[in-house]
Amino acid sequence: MVTVQPPAGSDPVAGSRWHVLSRKDTLGRLDANPRGLSSEEAARRIARYGRNELAEAEATSPLRVLARQFVSPLIGILVVTFVITAVQRHWVDAGAIALVLLLNAGIGFWQERKAERSVRALKRLSAPICRVLRDGAEHELPAAELVPGDVVLLESGERVPADLRLLEVNGLQVDESMLTGEVLPVTKQVNRLPADTLSAERTNIAFSGTLVTAGRGRALVVATGADTELGMINELVQGPATRSPLEILTHSLERRIGAVVATAAVAIFAAGLVLGQDPSEMFRTAVALAVASIPESLPIVLTVAMSLGVARMARHHAVVRSLPAVETLGSTTVIGSDKTGTLTRNELTVQLIWTAGGSLDLREPGAAEAPLTSTVRRALRAGALTNEATRAPAGAFTAAGEPLDFTGDAVDVAMLRAAVRLGAVTADERDARWVAHTPYEPELRLSQTVRTEPDGRRVLYVKGSPDVLADLCTHLAGDDGDRPFDPAPVRAANERLAAEGMRVLATAMRVLDADEEVTRPLPAPTGLTFLGLQAMEDPPRPGVAEAVADCKRAGIDVVMITGDHPATAASIAARLGIGTGAPPVTGREMETLDDALLAVRLRESGVAARVTPQDKLRIVRTLQGEREIVAVTGDGVNDAPALRAASIGIAMGRSGTAVAREAADIVLTDDNFVTIVDAVKQGRVTFNAIRKATFFLLATGLSSLLAVAVNLIAEQPLLFLPVQLLFINVVTNGVQDIALAFEPPEGDELRRSPRAVGEGLLSRVLWLRTVLAGIWMAVTILVTFRWALEHGYDETHARTLTVTVFVMLNFWLVLSARAENRSLFTMNPFGNRFLLGSALGALALYWGATAWRPAAELLGFVPLSGTEWAACWGLGALILVIVEIDKFVRRRGRAGS
Repeated sequence: MVTVQPPAGSDPVAGSRWHVLSRKDTLGRLDANPRGLSSEEAARRIARYGRNELAEAEATSPLRVLARQFVSPLIGILVVTFVITAVQRHWVDAGAIALVLLLNAGIGFWQERKAERSVRALKRLSAPICRVLRDGAEHELPAAELVPGDVVLLESGERVPADLRLLEVNGLQVDESMLTGEVLPVTKQVNRLPADTLSAERTNIAFSGTLVTAGRGRALVVATGADTELGMINELVQGPATRSPLEILTHSLERRIGAVVATAAVAIFAAGLVLGQDPSEMFRTAVALAVASIPESLPIVLTVAMSLGVARMARHHAVVRSLPAVETLGSTTVIGSDKTGTLTRNELTVQLIWTAGGSLDLREPGAAEAPLTSTVRRALRAGALTNEATRAPAGAFTAAGEPLDFTGDAVDVAMLRAAVRLGAVTADERDARWVAHTPYEPELRLSQTVRTEPDGRRVLYVKGSPDVLADLCTHLAGDDGDRPFDPAPVRAANERLAAEGMRVLATAMRVLDADEEVTRPLPAPTGLTFLGLQAMEDPPRPGVAEAVADCKRAGIDVVMITGDHPATAASIAARLGIGTGAPPVTGREMETLDDALLAVRLRESGVAARVTPQDKLRIVRTLQGEREIVAVTGDGVNDAPALRAASIGIAMGRSGTAVAREAADIVLTDDNFVTIVDAVKQGRVTFNAIRKATFFLLATGLSSLLAVAVNLIAEQPLLFLPVQLLFINVVTNGVQDIALAFEPPEGDELRRSPRAVGEGLLSRVLWLRTVLAGIWMAVTILVTFRWALEHGYDETHARTLTVTVFVMLNFWLVLSARAENRSLFTMNPFGNRFLLGSALGALALYWGATAWRPAAELLGFVPLSGTEWAACWGLGALILVIVEIDKFVRRRGRAGS
């Protein structure tokens, strides 16, 4: 064996592949001793390598985070208008603008500050105390003081304190589900492995943060802190957070609106000066027009709509940690789902029992109620009676939230549960004490137990690897009696079940002679009768296959991304309708593919298996590079980087780690993929509400902008007084657009395709409708004002009529905005009671402002007659002509296509 030595002057830890080295070479490379380091050497090494802790990114100053909330053009214009209105002592207007600014800043501040918690969650996985050999003796030390070269002692129940190369093991099993997603603990060994062994298959390494579930071991620290697998994940999680699609869309819209409004305000101010208007009045008009044109209530609409979405999702077992996540889920085009615990139950379960006398497939409807054949019953009994699982304490629950019946090794629990549920063993038999028992031994790959049967016979029951037991059997059990053992059908069945990705164990037995002595430990078994095979897997959750089908109808692709074995992943994917049936993409294959080819393979297969945290992160970024809006689900530490990088991260609340929950935007309290589909629907409802409110705000803002601009160019008296524009925008329209956020679902949310990637906050249809409605309203307003002046009305009366028409136009427009394509006349008028009430309330408020003398004098209004109110009502209703015609044309076009 060739000893691997580092180059002179190099760091022996950096870049090492410890699974390739023998134990002797590992000790030599680290200049370590099996009896441990001296205290002096440990002190030198901690100075060289640093403490065994995960680094935290320097926290951003709260003031700096707060300042970032005021950098958008739209917010900048609002800040300027706030200052100007405050200087001019218009306190009501200034207060309304300040409230919007503070609310918007508060939302953004909260979102950014929550990002750092994911790193703190990673630190909580570190083992606080560990047992280490120093100066030739055992000591308990804080895990943070470990250094490469230390020798650590491991026992069941302890968390692994660093990345370790195993030196000695005694039945050592480690739960690595937080890194790999696999349900079963990994049995560890000490021999060297090939260089290309994946991290999930490095059985001679124990990774930091994983949990020892059985056995004991002695191991050498080979990596600490940032150099561990956990440390590498920590670095990925500390990367910049991804902005949600809604944030990108709103920021883009804000920049456009800000540029247009600022340019228009300056142009109108300059035009007024050229036309001889009073500079002070024009300055106030430009400011008022800017405030009227800017949809400053849009941040409030976003907050209200998303908060309502949060409440709806909470009723469907989804807790939203980031408000924009509500809408993002509705815009998702790809869901990258973890397998274990999300698509499956996270519970190893016996699915099929094969015997020479026939098989029992528990995946078939009604199979569990069918009577058992004698060979199936014997096979189940053997699995249950050579078993170390025990009854669970009262009140215990599974990861899926169901009452827990048994605890222990996952395989033992699965086999015992199957035998009990199918009636193959009684409660007394299950709880009876064995005569002798040898637990599972990795070297023998079997466990064995001697039991006394009710008829007084002593029976040796054995379970273990099918290949091993096949070599120990002389007979094969059948319903019509035992016959000489034929290995061919057993091997064929084992290969078929293993190819389906299932964990397969065999059971066998031998009746002991009356005078046969039972020794402890039991000797290697011989002369066995082969009973059967039990195939186990973590089965799909109920309803998930239907949820996947719903996703497809909604235009969402589902991709399984798991660290589990490719055969297991492919089997579950086929049962759930995920992918095309092509072989899964593996982490090893990904190393040979560029991003373009990886995207092709993902579309071709729909399943990625045996992937590392880095692979998961790359898959997310590759899909995003294809302009997909990617949602990722996960529950382990290995999922955290992908959860953070995705457009939306969805973590499991029950079975998930704190790291995954802190990195995610949404936490599922029932760990169920079906919940995601319900949440997608609520996300689409939320976005539709935001889109409807945005259409209303932009159409009314455009109409006022166009009307005032044309009015100035025509050299007519001022169309609106500044205070009137502010009153309309803040008081009458402010509540109506917020009420649009309460619009209920239209019912077809899951039959629509996701929003096109290049589509903005408004669709092309709504942008066109915004322009049409804005022009129509502006023309109606201008014609009303000109008609009033030409028919002898004074300026105050003409303005009152014009403002009244504007208010009526907004009343009918906000009602029509309830649906993008459905006609207002086909909708239940009480479907959104809050909107109807706020619209009527706005009319009542406006009527009071014109009828109450102090308010009318302040706002520049005069009382109107009943006839004038009726005429304004009718003119306002004309907006329905343009909107309803546009909807009708769109519906006909969709029906024709």
